[in-house]
Amino acid sequence: MKIAILDDYQNLARASADWSPVENRAEITVFHDTLTDLDALVARLSPFDVLCIMRERTPLTAAVLARLPNLKLIVTTGKRNDAIDMEAAQQHGIVVCGTESPSTATPELTFALILGLARGLVPENASMRRGGWQTGLGQDLAGSTLGIIGLGRLGGKVAQIAKAFDMNIMAWSENLTAARCAELGVQKASKDALLAKSDFITIHQRLSDRTVNLIAQPDFAKMKSSAFLINTSRGPIVNVDDLLNAVNTSAIAGAGIDVYDAEPLPGDHPLRRSDKLLLTPHLGYVTRKTWQVFYGQTVEAVLAWMDDAPIRVIT
Repeated sequence: MKIAILDDYQNLARASADWSPVENRAEITVFHDTLTDLDALVARLSPFDVLCIMRERTPLTAAVLARLPNLKLIVTTGKRNDAIDMEAAQQHGIVVCGTESPSTATPELTFALILGLARGLVPENASMRRGGWQTGLGQDLAGSTLGIIGLGRLGGKVAQIAKAFDMNIMAWSENLTAARCAELGVQKASKDALLAKSDFITIHQRLSDRTVNLIAQPDFAKMKSSAFLINTSRGPIVNVDDLLNAVNTSAIAGAGIDVYDAEPLPGDHPLRRSDKLLLTPHLGYVTRKTWQVFYGQTVEAVLAWMDDAPIRVIT
């Protein structure tokens, strides 16, 4: 039996769990890059019975799955993976299993970005390295307004952290209920009110047809010129061209971005050239604890399937 671990950018998959029980029963191959060419991807994956994949890094579309006759099992990190064509997997008799997903890492990174932007940590650090001293005036979190777009599992965690900073918190999403806001002690707002009143706006929504370009030029026009936008959800939720225009014309003060339309982000991408952006390379879920859960439970899922008792099956 042949097993592939895909998209292990940092070569950490094998070190994050004990794969020896799997190695005793199968041959494991690890890939550290992502292929986007369909034919090249199919050629790479064709020999494998099992694919162990990391979230949405490699899309397993219907066109890909149709050309992988040996594939019998996909184990994805997380409880869902929108990059897998589940209908096609079912049609081809491929079992898809998932893992649990800790909910603390992304909210913590959200606040790292908020704090980094609020206190200008990148330009201040650059000044220190050049031999300089203070260059800017920071923004207090206490008393500032945080607007949360999406108050689900991760957005709720962000709200809890914001309270420790004595921030005023408002939230909006299309399906947000007053009961959910009351549960977390958050003010329910319209989208326009949230955009107009917030000093920091953070996005915690799933990517779907409804949320593509959820934040675009008309939305930037409603924000304060002193406001910061943070996106740790999915890149296409924010229109990239409109974001660049907003920060480069000072329509908003800046943005903290962890997610991108194309990942890894091309080296010559214009996002990399704006000094008003604090960029991180999709680190939201990249923590030691998360990797131990992701890959530890991937091992469990592979072994359970080998024993004809698959666990955490995604339907």
